[in-house]
Order: sequence, then C-alpha cells, then structure tokens
Amino acid sequence: MGYKAVIFDLDGTLLDTLDDLAESGNRVLAAQGMPTHPREAYCYFVGDGLEMLIRRIVPEDRRDEETIRRLIQEFREVYSRNWNVLSRPYPGVDDMLEELRRLGLSLAVLSNKPDDFTRHCVQELLGNHSFVSVLGHRPGVPRKPAPDGALEIAETMGLTPADILYLGDTATDMETALRAGMTPVGALWGFRTADELRQSGAAHLVSHPGEVVELVRDKTASVQD
Repeated sequence: MGYKAVIFDLDGTLLDTLDDLAESGNRVLAAQGMPTHPREAYCYFVGDGLEMLIRRIVPEDRRDEETIRRLIQEFREVYSRNWNVLSRPYPGVDDMLEELRRLGLSLAVLSNKPDDFTRHCVQELLGNHSFVSVLGHRPGVPRKPAPDGALEIAETMGLTPADILYLGDTATDMETALRAGMTPVGALWGFRTADELRQSGAAHLVSHPGEVVELVRDKTASVQD
C-alpha cells in the first residue's frame, strides 16, 4: 500500500513563523535588560518547546527556575499579541495540502509549540484545510522527539505507523518519525540544514512542498506496479 496519511510539523514546515518568534523573544529579553539575538539564531533556539526556547535565549547566569518561569509567561503574553504579524504559510504549502487531500490522504499537525498557540495558528493561517488532528505540546504528554503524539494521531486515524509519512524541518522531527515507526521526510525550506536532517535519519529530503505530493504519488505507483 502507498502512504495513507501525512503528519506535519508546524513552525519551519507548514508556516514561516521565524520573524514573529524572534521579535517576541527579543522583546522579552530587551524588557529585562538582557542581550537580544539575531533573527537567524532563532532557527536553532526554536523547535523543542517554549521552555527550551526561553532557556536557550536567556544568558546562562540568568537561567534560574524563577526567571525561566516568569519569562515563559511574559513570552506567552507578547507572542499572543504578535504571532501573526509576519507569519505565513510557506509558498506551495496550500497547494500541497489541497493536492494531498484530493489524493485521499489524511492530514495532521504535530508541534512542540504550546497546544493553544498551535491550534490558533492552524485555524487562522491554514483554516481552509481539513486536518484529522492538530496537536501542540500539552502538559503531561512528552514533547517530540518522544513518539507519543505521533502514535496518538495514528490511532486517531486508525492507521499503522508504516502508513504515515512525517514531514518536518529539524532533527527532533526526524527522530520523532523514526521512534514512531513512520517515514521521516526533511523539509529543506525550514529552519535547519540538509546535513542535520540527513544525519538524523531523513529517508527523503524535499526542497519544495510539491515534492511531498510527488513522493506520495511515486510510492503509490511503485506499489501498484
């Protein structure tokens, strides 16, 4: 059988959110008198959840637990007002999602972004598309690369992991897919490099969303031959 579903990471995969994430992070730091970071540095700060983002951007000598907790809340407040200033779907994403649905695949989103932000971003920026499941990080559920969220989605879809292609842009995503028994595909338009994706186990690398559709079609054709 060919692939029956695709699970997508959100930031750096479906949505280009880097500018708004960086701006929000730097506003929080500046308000505390802490040094800010260039936009490009946030490519490596994000991807492992909000708490890890804050720990990475705060100076080492200010990473006590009280400060981290307080800045997490301050980031939530700033980001809630600025999450959609520049964030948009990557070029080709809308067409990819429409074509995958036309081919009969089930679609889902799995992110380490807090669950409320994840759902809001998908609703507002990808609301024209139908997803079986949209999951961000939820208290009590391990973050990626733990496979829990991916396996929960597979169960919701009524599919085995082998039926599912997993698209993401970081080593965390590739490890999540591998640990869940899914096919890991690296998105080269995202936040990390081809080397990182390849070394972390990507079965395929794609440079444009349309290539995901080609992967699905090729898999279907090879099974039918």
